[in-house]
Amino acid sequence: MSAKILVVDDESAIRDVLMRILQREGYTVVLATDGIDALEKVAIEQPDLVLLDVTMPRMDGFAVCKRLKDNEHTALIPVTMLTGLDDREHRQRGLEVGADDFLTKPFETSLLRARLRSQLRLKRLTDQLERTEEVIFMLALAVEAKDSYTEGHLRRLSSYSEQLARAAGLSEHEVKAIRFGGLLHDIGKIAIDDAILKKPGALTKEEYDEVKRHPTTGARIVAPMRFAGEVGPIILGHHERWDGKGYPQGLSGIDIPVGARIVSIVDAFDAMRTDRPYRSALTLEETLRRLRNGSGIEWDPQLLAIFLEMITEGVLQDPEMNRDAGGRCACLFWGQSHQNGQAQASFGNLVGGLHVPRCACCFDLPRPPGGSPAAGWCHLLRRQWRVAHR
Repeated sequence: MSAKILVVDDESAIRDVLMRILQREGYTVVLATDGIDALEKVAIEQPDLVLLDVTMPRMDGFAVCKRLKDNEHTALIPVTMLTGLDDREHRQRGLEVGADDFLTKPFETSLLRARLRSQLRLKRLTDQLERTEEVIFMLALAVEAKDSYTEGHLRRLSSYSEQLARAAGLSEHEVKAIRFGGLLHDIGKIAIDDAILKKPGALTKEEYDEVKRHPTTGARIVAPMRFAGEVGPIILGHHERWDGKGYPQGLSGIDIPVGARIVSIVDAFDAMRTDRPYRSALTLEETLRRLRNGSGIEWDPQLLAIFLEMITEGVLQDPEMNRDAGGRCACLFWGQSHQNGQAQASFGNLVGGLHVPRCACCFDLPRPPGGSPAAGWCHLLRRQWRVAHR
């Protein structure tokens, strides 16, 4: 499939020249006449690259670029700015709003071709990385599906961890990493035998040693992700203890990454409040008692105090309260049958006798153009999910 390029310029002559050049190179070309038109076309066409003029009516190129880069739906689309202003001030402003490249008008056709090939190559690599990340998230959901006792655990843990991180005053960047860390914290359990995970009695030493390897395994699994540097330490450290008696590294106190300290508290809370193969869920009163007893021993006392206050003050929001009655979806995949072209889902929510595709993380219904069940927005991951064609 040829790459799709959006050309944004208020001068028809420039648009026509660029369209002819790009079509000769085999690209699919979409045209926009100003900034507002460009944003509408991006939403509809989802281009692979945007060629964006700087000086335009209604909204200039800098404002358009900033809007694109501030939106998680469109932030990874490369933007090459076209300008007749070959000065440092405008290039600096373009960099500040997130432009990926610049071309000065009039431009050489050979230079245009080379710059576009370079940007599109980076876009392909980014897309491949996104697909890798989607597979990793699916692995995390597969871990949850292995154990019926932990249904909804990832969603709750991610939500609670995000709320605690915000209450603790962490930055948006840290909050996002912790949200993902909550979703992926137990991904290493994919390598643990089901019989061990579901064992109703006490584990043998050998079985417990196998379980203790899952943080290290999980950190290795997420290594290809773009945010591995922030999320990996959360996964690796979520079973460390404040007193240094945890695993796998035996870290203590503030040497444990703050995200791991948060996930550890929330993980323990959710584990106590849900049924397990070896016991029934604890009451809230008993759960709070055990958490308080572990303050400064198992868990960061300051973070735990914030979390306990959130619970007792009733400000901790349960993500289950936002779930509709449609039921649980175990899979993101919704595609077309190769045999007959009929839409089919291997997993989904059975609503009124029909399979309705949903995001497996937050159960959001898709809202694609025309009503076709093809995509949706995941409120938990703060990203769009799309169909996977079988």
